[in-house]
Amino acid sequence: METARLRAFVETADKGSVKAAADSLGYTPSAISQLITALEKELGLSLFVRSQKGMKLTSEGTEMLPAVRSYLNHEEEIYSLAADIKGVTRGHLVIATYPSVASTWLPKIVREFKSDFPGIQIDLMESVKSDVIRHFEQNEADIAFLVYSDPMPYEWISLKESEVIAAVPEDHRLADADAYPIKEVENDDFILGSWGKEMEILDILDKNDVHPEIKYTTYDTPATLALVRSGLGISFVTRQSAQFWSDHLVKLPLDPPQTVTFGVALPSKEHMTRAAKKFLDYTLNYFRE
Repeated sequence: METARLRAFVETADKGSVKAAADSLGYTPSAISQLITALEKELGLSLFVRSQKGMKLTSEGTEMLPAVRSYLNHEEEIYSLAADIKGVTRGHLVIATYPSVASTWLPKIVREFKSDFPGIQIDLMESVKSDVIRHFEQNEADIAFLVYSDPMPYEWISLKESEVIAAVPEDHRLADADAYPIKEVENDDFILGSWGKEMEILDILDKNDVHPEIKYTTYDTPATLALVRSGLGISFVTRQSAQFWSDHLVKLPLDPPQTVTFGVALPSKEHMTRAAKKFLDYTLNYFRE
């Protein structure tokens, strides 16, 4: 099976159009179309619904996509191994991560890693937790940084505890308090991240048997804190994710105190690429130091 056909299929599925896939892979649109048509004939399946709006996967194409990604990942591992044997490290590493991790810990880890392995390309996929898990399920990411919660269907390595705090407007009635009592959340408009699916925060609310009125949902912490700064409500966030935000808001510890555990999730240590294994080593060394 020709790798070029498989790469054309995956890139077109990701980009949603033949032209975008062609631009990404360095082909002409005509060549991409021919590669996809050849693959469909070889497999005996219709992989895309073609329209003026672009290329949309059929049900057969959707089912095939994770297997093709896995096939290409194994091919990359073979080339990476061959490069290691020759003494020239190269490869491709995809990291799924929360935006907060991408802006705090990861830049330092990546800098150390790239100084020793400049030939390895790194792609950061900043996502909310549900998307991080989806990237794993579809074999799009080699390694992920996220907060632990049950169930955890992947191999897990804990890295660091992070305090969960209340972010409140600077004119909030409790802005001068030593802590924010969790029960007070029922008296405030609440802002929830991850489009209302921030499970670690929902778990804290549930554990403490409080039921705030969720007035706004956002994608990630910067948007959440922007709403807080505008006086539209309060939110619970990790201290790490809020460390670069201080103007026009107050960060208070929760009462009772709450923490979450950040760590690394792996699809499987046994099937990790060499690039991912090396990056994991640098990550663990970073947190040991």
